[in-house]
Amino acid sequence: MPTIPPAGAQPAAPETHQFRQVAESFGIDAERYDRARPRYPGALVDRIVAASPGPDVLDVGCGTGIDARQFQAAGCRVLGVEPDERMAGFARQTGVEVEVATFEAWDSAGRKFDAVVAGQAWHWVDPVAGAARAAQVLRPGGLLAVFWNVFQTSSEATQAFAAIHDRVLPGATVTRFYHRTTPALDGYSVMFAKAADGIRAAGAFGDPEQWRLDWEQSYTRDEWLDALPTQGAYTQLPPQALAELLAGIGAAVDAMGGAVRVDYATVAVTAALTISP
Repeated sequence: MPTIPPAGAQPAAPETHQFRQVAESFGIDAERYDRARPRYPGALVDRIVAASPGPDVLDVGCGTGIDARQFQAAGCRVLGVEPDERMAGFARQTGVEVEVATFEAWDSAGRKFDAVVAGQAWHWVDPVAGAARAAQVLRPGGLLAVFWNVFQTSSEATQAFAAIHDRVLPGATVTRFYHRTTPALDGYSVMFAKAADGIRAAGAFGDPEQWRLDWEQSYTRDEWLDALPTQGAYTQLPPQALAELLAGIGAAVDAMGGAVRVDYATVAVTAALTISP
């Protein structure tokens, strides 16, 4: 099992939880988000459930309810907390109970849970305040598990997409992402370290662990173009720029045979409550 880097081992990075305009932009097309975003490995959900003392799960930043429904299917009772009313409304339509708030400001009304989870959302939460808040609402032995899907396209696809971004979005952060010289997972390591440091700072959990599951998924041209606009780097683009970008990427996918193979690593940072606040 990989270990979490020690406190302070990673260089400083922007505090993503402060970028509220981006954090609350995904609801612009909640239906697309729910349809196009990848799910999480069933083995991860099962492991979280097995490590929790009971079935009551609090899903932080639950979005449209993607992982909440996976936990429901595993036999859990799930309550979601989501700051975007549009995303929360969609989740409710799918059978997920949701309360609208940021996790830091959410009123638990004394309720307790066996697990606090966050799928693709913990970087929008203050890592120290969030871990302390999780400790307050967990039962003894309860589990905090925050996790992300990290994707990597082939070198051929990455180079083709980089050229299109250079033309449409020269100098943009997302364009630099496609020009990176290290695996995407390396870039996420800062995020994992921040989550672990926040857990340590709460002073109520055991040593954080890191769990990783590798898998792959193939996208058709239309599926890939459906998924891209749900990423934070694209949700606020002007419609004309987004349309030009998608047209170029669509042509590139056609040239590669009409499909994109994506390697995923799903990484969870987890810790069990050892001291009740």
